[in-house]
Amino acid sequence: MLIVLLLVGGGVAAGLFGSLLGLGGGILIVPLLTLGFGMPLITAVGISLVCVIVTSSAAAGVYLERQVANLRLGMTLELFTAMGALSGGLIAFLVPERFLELLFAGLLTYVALTMARRRDPEPDTDTSEEADQAAADDDSIGARLSGPGYRVRRFGLGVVGSVGAGVVSALLGIGGGLIKVPVMHVVMGVPLRVATATSNLMIGITASASAIIYLFRGGIDPYVAAPTAIGVFLGATLGSRTAHRIDIRVLRGLFVAILIYTAWQMLQRGLT
Repeated sequence: MLIVLLLVGGGVAAGLFGSLLGLGGGILIVPLLTLGFGMPLITAVGISLVCVIVTSSAAAGVYLERQVANLRLGMTLELFTAMGALSGGLIAFLVPERFLELLFAGLLTYVALTMARRRDPEPDTDTSEEADQAAADDDSIGARLSGPGYRVRRFGLGVVGSVGAGVVSALLGIGGGLIKVPVMHVVMGVPLRVATATSNLMIGITASASAIIYLFRGGIDPYVAAPTAIGVFLGATLGSRTAHRIDIRVLRGLFVAILIYTAWQMLQRGLT
């Protein structure tokens, strides 16, 4: 009974932070199950994918209702992310576990350092008639996927990053949000709050594509997944309803701190 309560409590924390940061909670679920409960990484990844789906389901509706997420951008990038997730799911059972742990740690460190240096782009304040006409005449993909106050840039790099996010999602059980948020924010110029909300829309689809393969291969333990997913749902619901009240600098600092701590833990596990 104690283990069940701990799984629910851990799920609440993971769902809360996952919905706030657009990561789906997988970034905390995998270390929780491997470092805290001693589960094999491949089993933790399968359970984490289920929790990511729950996080996305709980948070997506709230972000859409408040018109924070960019639905057009998210669904366009998700086409490429899903393809990467299917590919990653097929090779996940062939990769050594130590390699996955070191990959996880290295990826977390890189993203943390990148996000720590990043600042939101300044909103476009040019209201001249020439600027309005130029925006109306711009028929590029980035212009069509842009939102109020920002312009989507480097769409091609965003596609490449989305495919990579899908592969990493399947290998590490993180729903791809760990890659999607920095790709949209750092590479494509999307404000962090919009990027996290849009990522919450995408991660459920990404995780579903990978989870099907894990399910067929017996990589999901229902007795662990059920209580963890319940906790994640409660945490994600709370997080999505309080995200708009949190200062963006606090959100970024929280993101970086969690990434660095988790990277350190996974690096220790991979090396020992």
